[in-house]
Amino acid sequence: MKLCVAQIKPVSGAVQRNIDQHEKLLALAISQNADVVIFPELSITGYEPGLAHQLATGQDDSRFGIFQQLADAYSLTIGVGAPTKSETGICISLIIFQPDLARQTYSKAYLHPDENAFFVSGQRFPGLIGPEANIALAICYELSVPEHLANACKNGAAIYLASVAKSSEGVRKASERLSTIACQQSMLVLMANCLGPCDNFVGAGQSAIWTDTGVLAGQLDDAHEGILLIDTDTQEVTELYL
Repeated sequence: MKLCVAQIKPVSGAVQRNIDQHEKLLALAISQNADVVIFPELSITGYEPGLAHQLATGQDDSRFGIFQQLADAYSLTIGVGAPTKSETGICISLIIFQPDLARQTYSKAYLHPDENAFFVSGQRFPGLIGPEANIALAICYELSVPEHLANACKNGAAIYLASVAKSSEGVRKASERLSTIACQQSMLVLMANCLGPCDNFVGAGQSAIWTDTGVLAGQLDDAHEGILLIDTDTQEVTELYL
């Protein structure tokens, strides 16, 4: 299985422009025969809590049709970040597109305290994703919540994949945590981070992959959009930039 994290520099609020940029990164991943591609937190809109209410959408948004088309055509699982509407408010979500299956939405259950003014916690996601159904998703702050990891392990996850929006200091802290998770749980761990202006910080990129012993297997830089991919059979890591 080939797993891929995509590092994107979204323009705040420019949804169609950002969708187009997602397509370019997906083309890179498809060229490498990726099976799963996950984008950073709120990658479709940029991480802008103050804009989330006006930009919130849902998994059936017609603008997302291209992602389902690519999922179907290339047997690809795709996760894109977007604010989504729920009965109780706006959620921070990953919309999941899987080949020939109905779309699903994974919404962040554990919010950072700073996000409570803008978002509500999501409901429990129905399960793991990927062609082997062994990938647990985490959105940013969730990776620091022990209960989230415990639930992933209880569900049988062999891979932990974090979609984040983090500054350079945030990346440093997340990297320490994710390396520890990989080592302690003997799990392959991946992180997809964004680049560029985000709310009151700058996304620092450095999307990364850790082996199941906690060793850093590969990492993108802090300036360029691209993809980082690992073959779970051979452990070969590939870096490609736009």
